[in-house]
Amino acid sequence: MFEDFIAEGKVMVGSKDKQKAKALLASSENNLKAIDMLELNEVTSSTILSASYESLRQVLEALCLSEGYKVYSHEAFTQYLLKIHEEAAAERFDRLRKLRNGVNYYGKQVPVGVALDAKKQIKELCAALKKKYV
Repeated sequence: MFEDFIAEGKVMVGSKDKQKAKALLASSENNLKAIDMLELNEVTSSTILSASYESLRQVLEALCLSEGYKVYSHEAFTQYLLKIHEEAAAERFDRLRKLRNGVNYYGKQVPVGVALDAKKQIKELCAALKKKYV
């Protein structure tokens, strides 16, 4: 549960930071635009997945900051999504988080098709979350 992450100090409760949230949303949007400029191939697929995931993480960080939460654990974002009753988004985010962790922590290569699907899912999630909560 999200509250467990608060109790463990992986999420801090403080004042709402709308300015930082706004900056993160702008950064996320720019990142997605930059990613669209890259050719997706065997060399770029893992980088595109990681960068796309970061854009989604920025959107989630912005939502949390808007509510006064500073998140220090990517797993806490999954619980945050469950807290706001976004079960499908939580499941998708957690799957994407694990894919990104494979790249960032274990050097796994992501097939082009997987990166393309992840990029599409991330853009959809970002748009849906911003439309509903921003």
